[in-house]
Amino acid sequence: MNFFRTIIPIKKELDIKHPNKIMMFGSCFTENIGQKLIDHKFSVSCNPLGILFNPISIQQTIFRIINNTPVTKDDLFEVEGVWNSFLFHSQFAQLSAQDYLNNVNQKIEEAHSFLKSCDFLFITLGTAWIYEDKATNQPVANCHKVESSRFNRRRISETECCDTLLNIIQEIQTINQQIKFIFTVSPIRHWKDGAHGNQLSKSTLLLSIDKICEMYSDCSYFPSYEILMDELRDYRFYADDMLHPSESAINYIWERFSDCYFSEETKKINKEVEEINLAINHRPFNPDSLNYQRFKENTQKKIKDIENKYPFIKF
Repeated sequence: MNFFRTIIPIKKELDIKHPNKIMMFGSCFTENIGQKLIDHKFSVSCNPLGILFNPISIQQTIFRIINNTPVTKDDLFEVEGVWNSFLFHSQFAQLSAQDYLNNVNQKIEEAHSFLKSCDFLFITLGTAWIYEDKATNQPVANCHKVESSRFNRRRISETECCDTLLNIIQEIQTINQQIKFIFTVSPIRHWKDGAHGNQLSKSTLLLSIDKICEMYSDCSYFPSYEILMDELRDYRFYADDMLHPSESAINYIWERFSDCYFSEETKKINKEVEEINLAINHRPFNPDSLNYQRFKENTQKKIKDIENKYPFIKF
């Protein structure tokens, strides 16, 4: 019995292996766990079209990928020589409209191909609040710091959220019948919504996911939100902004994630990969020394050994 904290029980339902293909959409927390998977040499496509916070924008992006629908110049806008789109994150910003279109449309084609053969789809929902462009009445994925008067802001209902997730599942199954869906709610607090607004938002997402998981046996839920809110439950597990999880919190949730989805064999491979990553990231005091040259040779040998042992691992 643990007298100092509550451990969130997690039922192990799925077994994710390195050869599996994993696609991830959602908020910054998706980036945290996605990067951990990438670092451990899983086959991952993480937010191919940028960070997404709300279910409606996630649905729009996934539908575009499913249908392999290219972006056109009509989807872009220009401010002070920089081209952007309300459909995507500012990471795609370009000084040339054509460069923007070439880049994002290539990402769409790659994501379409990946999704068709994907084994697992993770969706992290961050907020139920959405912004809609008054000029088009369409939801936006990112406001790009455009004046707020251009947008209407509203919180979607539980029914709308549930229908959105349902549509995502049904549309993906038209091109991929084997895929398993894993939902989670981001533990990142959206403080601009206010304390009460943030709780209403997270509750909407949690209730919607619960309904979806009851309806589909191929859908499950990972409690990242509950782990940070209840199991860790302390501001020392937040970053300096007191909104995002700290590095130690992310590492802890990764451990719980590993216990939930990885076999002992997969964990063993992860440990071997971690050791090589540590060696690769080592910064010597004297890179020209004989000792360091031997260290590099030994590391290169370990890389060859693990790639021969596990052909699906590539450094």
